[in-house]
Parts: sequence; C-alpha cells; structure tokens
Amino acid sequence: MVTEVEISPREAEVLELVGAHLSNAEIAARLCISVRTVESHVSSLLRKLEVPDRRALAQRAPQPAGTGPAQPAPVLPDPLTSFIGRVSERAVLSEKIKTYRQVTALGPGGVGKTRLALAVATQAAGDYGDGVWFVDLVPVTDPGMIATAVAGALGLGEPPGRDMTASVVAALADRHTLLILDNCEHVVDGVALFLERLLVACPRLTVLATSRTRLMVPFERVYPVPPLSLTVDGGSDAVALFMERAAAAGRPLDPPPLDQVVSICERLDGMALAIELAAARYPALGLDGIAAALSHPLRMLTGGSRADERHRSVRAALDWSHALLEPADRALLRRVSVFVAPFTSAAAAEVTGSEEGLVADGLARLTEQSLLTVTASPGGTEYRALETIRQYGMERLAEAGELVDARSRHLRWCLTRAAGLEAVQADWRARFDLVADDLRAALAWAADLPEQRADAYQLARHLAELTFTRNLVGESQRHYEQAAALATDPTATASLLRQASAVAGCRTIGDDMYRLRRAAADAARAGGDTAGAASDLASAATIAFRFSPTFLRLPPREEALALIAEARESAGDDPAAQAAVALAEAAVVADAFGAAQGPPGNAVPETIARAERAVELARRTGDPLAESAALDALTGAQSWAGDTFAPATTARRRITILSSLPITPAGTHELIDALGIVAEADLGTGDVPGARRWARQLADHPSLAEAGDRATCRLLMVDALAGNVDEVLTGGVRFLDAWRRAGSSAWSLLRPAVAGVAMIHGLRGDQDARREWQEILDQLDTPPERAYGYGAVFDAILLLHRGQAPEALERMAPEPRQVWKWVTWIWHHWYVALRAEAAVLAGTPDARDRAAEARTIVAGNPVSAAIVERAEALLNGDQKALLATADAFDAAGCRYQSARTMVLAGGRHAERGAALLADLGLAPMAPAPAHHW
Repeated sequence: MVTEVEISPREAEVLELVGAHLSNAEIAARLCISVRTVESHVSSLLRKLEVPDRRALAQRAPQPAGTGPAQPAPVLPDPLTSFIGRVSERAVLSEKIKTYRQVTALGPGGVGKTRLALAVATQAAGDYGDGVWFVDLVPVTDPGMIATAVAGALGLGEPPGRDMTASVVAALADRHTLLILDNCEHVVDGVALFLERLLVACPRLTVLATSRTRLMVPFERVYPVPPLSLTVDGGSDAVALFMERAAAAGRPLDPPPLDQVVSICERLDGMALAIELAAARYPALGLDGIAAALSHPLRMLTGGSRADERHRSVRAALDWSHALLEPADRALLRRVSVFVAPFTSAAAAEVTGSEEGLVADGLARLTEQSLLTVTASPGGTEYRALETIRQYGMERLAEAGELVDARSRHLRWCLTRAAGLEAVQADWRARFDLVADDLRAALAWAADLPEQRADAYQLARHLAELTFTRNLVGESQRHYEQAAALATDPTATASLLRQASAVAGCRTIGDDMYRLRRAAADAARAGGDTAGAASDLASAATIAFRFSPTFLRLPPREEALALIAEARESAGDDPAAQAAVALAEAAVVADAFGAAQGPPGNAVPETIARAERAVELARRTGDPLAESAALDALTGAQSWAGDTFAPATTARRRITILSSLPITPAGTHELIDALGIVAEADLGTGDVPGARRWARQLADHPSLAEAGDRATCRLLMVDALAGNVDEVLTGGVRFLDAWRRAGSSAWSLLRPAVAGVAMIHGLRGDQDARREWQEILDQLDTPPERAYGYGAVFDAILLLHRGQAPEALERMAPEPRQVWKWVTWIWHHWYVALRAEAAVLAGTPDARDRAAEARTIVAGNPVSAAIVERAEALLNGDQKALLATADAFDAAGCRYQSARTMVLAGGRHAERGAALLADLGLAPMAPAPAHHW
C-alpha cells in the first residue's frame, strides 16, 4: 500500500527543481538559499522517498513541473526487490565504515556487493549529518570523468576556474558524509587517484566502494563479501532469497521443499545473482527442472580458487538462463548490452534494428527472467541490465561476431540523439541526461578506431556543444580538443581549437585560452591559412593582456609583443587579421585593458587612438565578436581619459551588438564580460536602475550558476550604493557560499562587492558581520592604490553616516588625479561628490570651492550631482533645495541617500528620514549638525 510522507513546502520546491535537473547551486540561486541548505533538503528527500540517488529522486518530482510548490510525493510501496538476510555481513561492514575512512566491499560479479552496500548505507544514514550519496560508476568509461559522475550525484556543477574534482573536494571538505562508489573495477586507477585527493582534503568523509578488484591504495580496508549463507539451521539467506524470488515470479513454494532448494543454492555457491536467475525459472521448470538444468554446466567447474568457482557459478547460471531463452531473446539481450544507461524500448528497437512492438515484448520476457530490471520514469518505461549481465551480453556479442555491428548501430543512434538535442527545449536537460552516458561511452569506443574516426569526430563535436549548453564546461573543452584531434581538415581543427579557447575563457582559465589560441594558429598555418594564423597569434597576445587576472603563468609583455610582430608579418591585407593585430596593439602596446604586466603609465591619446582604430577595423569585418572586443578596449581607453559617460555609451554598444547572437562559447564569454562592464559603467554615470538591470542579467546568467560570487559581485556593488539592504543581505549569502566553495579565491573583481557588503553591515550597526567581511577583503589582498577607488567611496559613506565627516575627508584626502587610474573608472564621480560633502560637513575653509569644482565634474550624473547639490544646500542653509535632492535620489533609485537627506533636513523631516532608514533595516544616523533654515 502506498503511504504518504511529510514533505515541507521548501522540500517540495527543491524536489521540483531537482526534477528539472538543476544543480544545487542553481537551486540555491533560484530559491535564494545557500547551497548547503539545498544539500540538506536533497539528503532529507532521499531518505524520505527511499530512493538511492539523485536520478531516482528526479523521477519522483511532479510531472510536469508547475510554477508553484510541488505537492507531497508518495513513498514507493516497496523496493522493486526486497533485501534478504545478510544480518552478520551488514553488522561487520557497518562497523568497518565506522572505524575506517575508506572501505572496499570486494567480491566477484553477482555476489551482491551493491545491494549489501545500499543496505548498510540505509542503516547508517542517520549517523551522517550531511547525508549518504550513491554513485554508479558503470557508465564511466573515462577515468577523467569519475569526478563528473560524483558531482552529478551530489548535484554539483563546475565553478569557473576549477575542475570537477576540485568542485567535489570543496563541496565535501567539511561535510560529514558517506559516499558510495559502486562498480569501481573498470576504472580502478582513476578511482584510486580521485580518492587520494578527496580523502586528504575531506577529513569527515567516509567512502564505501564496491569492486571486483582491490583499489590498491594505502588507506584501503577490504571487506570480502561472502556468498549468501547456506546453513539451514538458524535460517539460510540463500534459501530465503530463492523462496522470496520464486514467490515474486508467481509460484510460491508451499510447503517449501527445503532440501531441494538448499541443494540448488549450494550448486550456485550462494551467489545472489545466480539464485535470482534460477528462482525466476521456477514457475516454468519447477525445482526438479532447475536441478536437472544446473547439473550439466556445473560439472564443468573444476579446479581454481573458491572465489573463481563462485564467479563461474554465476557464469554457469547465466549460461543456463541464456540457453533457455528463445533465439530472438538471446539476440536482444546481447544487443542491448551496448547501453550503459537505462534505455527505452524505442531506443532498443533502433539499436537492434527491430520492430518496437517485438522488442517491447522481448524486453518484458527478459525482465521476467531477472535478466533486466525495469523502472517507470517520466520519459517512459526504462530497462537496464545489472553490470554482470551487461558484461556477459557483451561477451556474447563478441562470440556471435556482432560486436562491431552492434556498437556501430549504437554509435549511429547516439549521433542521431546528439543531433536531435541541439534544439534546446523546456525538458532539454532531462533528455540530455538520459542519453549522456551512452554518448560518452560510444565516443570512448569509437575515438581510437581509425575506421570510426569520422563518426567519432562528429560525436565529439556534438558532445562539446551539448556539454557546453549543459554547463559542463570542463568536459566541453575536452571534447572540443578531442574533436580537433579527430578532425582531418586543418581548418576544422583550427576552428575547434578556437572554440575550446573560448570555453576556457568561460572557465576563467587564461592559460588554456592562450595555449589553445596558439595551437589554433599552428593548425591554421598547417592548412595554409596564414591570415587565420595571424589572427590567432594576435588574439593570443590580446588574451594575455585583456584577461591577465585569469592566468596562473602570466605571459610577459615581451612574449606578447613577439606574437604581434609575427602576426603583423603574416596578416597581409586580410581585414580580420589586420583588425586582430590592431586590437593586440591597443591591448599590449597601449595597455588599453590595464593589464597586470602592462607599463606603469600609458599615454591616453595614443591609447584612445589605437582603440578607435581597432574598433573601426573590426566593424569593417562584420564580426560582432571582434567589434565587441575592440569596443572593450575603447571603453578602457576612455576611462583612463577620465570621461565617465563615454565608457558607458561604448559599453552599451557592446550589449546591442551581442544581444541577438546565438549561444556559442565565444559569444557567451564576450557577453558575460560585456554585462559586467556595462553594469559598472552605468553605475559610474549614476544610472543606478540601468546598472542594476545589467547586473541582474549577469547574476541570472546560466553560465554563472556555479559561480555565485562572480555572478553577484556587480549586483552587490550596485545594491550597496543604492541602499537595497535586503537584496545585499540575500545576495551576500550566495556570494559568500560560492566564494568559500571555490576555495576563497583572491580574484580582484570581487573586491568592490565585498567592500560594499561590509559597508551595508556597518550601516546596519552589525559590527561582527562587518568585521567578517572586512577580513574577507583583507584576504583578497587589496592593493593600496585600489583602496582609493571603491574602498574610499564605501568607507566615506559609512563614516558620514556615523557623523565622522573629518575622518571621511581624510579617507579621501588624495586628489582624484593623484590616485591610480582605476579611480577614473566608475568611482570618479562618487569619489568627487562624497569628497565635497565631507568637506562641507567637516567645515573646511575650502568647502565651497570644492563643491563648485565637484558640481562641474559630475554634471549629468543624477546621483553624484544630487550629493553635491545637497552639500551646497547645507552650506547655504537652503532647506528647500536640500529636500529637492531627496526627490532626485528617489528618482535615481538611491533610497539610502534619500533617507539620509531627510535626516539632514532636521525637524519633522529628520523623523521621517529616521523611519525610512529603519524601514531599510539600517541603524540611525548620527545627529545632523544644527542648521538655520
């Protein structure tokens, strides 16, 4: 009977999003909660719904997913097959995982390792505060994909700049978790390396592996899984299993003829799989028929160790069960063994080349004989062979001489599925995840076969595109490089390497961007495309300077200049090559991007001239990506000139150019960069609503789902300056969670956001929280010159809130032109305006002159101009003019500055301002100076 379980509304929301195949980070961003909270809900749902892994949990989600909270889902009435006995084995293995951090349940195929591990895990679930997670490694054909399989089970994505192993390590670093790695034998070496890194970094993690062979690592503790007990006195697990499965097959043994059942189980050495196969035949053959059928094959078992005999017992049972099948069902069993993941009857019909109706009937018969398992899923009924049976089927394929043909059919089926997935639809993720393991397995088989090279190339290219769309960017880059290696045309090779370089850009791995673009140049040159090679060499030089913060080994300026010189010689009169060279010269010679290895100073007129020339040449090529990159250089050049409005205009041009482009790695990389720049540029001009719109798009971009710190940093900066306290607190949770999971990187891009959050906590009066964020800012290793940009602005706002105008003025003591050029970027107007207000409130003799100068500088900026006008109104004792700035701040989207104005106005206005500050969640301002209005 189906029972109901209590699922909270939040768990129901999480379940619905798991069903949509979102990662934990994506769910956290969608629900505005931490990743750890999502992990806790998923772990709870696994226990409540009694399913072993995330895939099964996704199948329990409401279908179709609605827009509101999901309804509680019923528990499955029972497991598809019950777990029999193993009391002593469960006790021993449970004790081992309490004592040792890595235990391997060892035994031949069919002994029951997986079921025992799951039973132990279920029993031990309450002992692990952060859950029990099951990972089936059967579909993993590449040792490099082990971490991806584990990450998928844990609901992890790949944060930019880190590989999947690092993502798993970060997620489990402080978790008290039991991780089950099932079926390790075919990737033992990869598992060993993965576990060595994992267990060193995750002190509270326990790993239970199942394998036919030892992992051969120093920290391994082996538990040999014995066959089912055969002793009748006190009960026999083997007999109990036979009886239960025979009853499930439709013919209970009543009364049970124990002697005959014991004899059969003894012949099968107590091997669980062999017993299940025999019991499935009981309704048709009876005990006598089973005993007679087993006699002949078992007589062939002579010699060898007991473990070998057990293995051959399973083999004998498989041989016997296989021999009893009709020829068509035998053929079907061996041909569907090419699937490594659950498959439908339609898929089986395509791969076997048979009519679907006949295949469906055959799959049903194989299921009845326990040769396949069957589950219902939203996509239809799915079938799967246990790994032991699947391997047996593959052997039979080879014996029948059908292996190459079957695998080739499977490869073509995979190619068709991959091509059909290129159109992204609402259920795209679920459809991709359903076939992804088979696509990978087919590619692994075909990649090393010369006769399959063409199809392997196509599948690698498809997988590169598909995994990029699925945000598996590390895998995408590998497949682009794999496709490049499989391509027979150097032009195709160069194109694929450029795409791989763009994916590396999305991963913020500058070293790979640079390496792959230089490799593309080599490929283009090999194909006789000297102009293409020139473009690639120039682009590599640009990458070295434009994306210098993403490099581990930063190419020196001399190396970049040498690339430009080589590119210039090869460019000829090709427009694209000439445009690429012009951009490289703007980047490297004139330092338009302010690179780490750039010169300490640069001549602004030359920088602008070179950038403008790069823009014009790129525009002539008709390539929007080239034009966007050149406009980025112009944005930097204009900012160095101290022009706040021109960079914003240029940045918006980039967005216009990029907004209608299809999703590609290069387009995605360029758009993410452009969104960040335009958000900053608009904030610099005082267009707070515009800046927030762009920053919100960036925070919601699917490519940044796993990089919550990078996704939210611009939005936090904007919301902090606008005084959107609740949004800062919510976004701060996502930022901090992602930053810590990513290893607490010292990326310079994050510093203004951290300073902004620290300021908000200061305005709230929460000194402990402010101290925590200030410590993070210290970890980001902020250079002193940068501190006079965002640091001075955020500190000054807080000091002025506290009534410490002289301290605020001291914090902004340097003249803007004396400070490093980054101050002339988005912080220039904010710095000038706040400096003028601090001078007025501090009562300096030159306050009026400073305000007048500031008014000229910030003209056209609604927020900075209002700050200066407020300062002048205070200086002039003009309450009407002062209150007018409150309306200006409201219109500009700066609620905090509006409330501050009201407090400064005094009297009943101050009471209103104090109430507004309280509504924002901020502490009261220090008493305003007395004014005579």
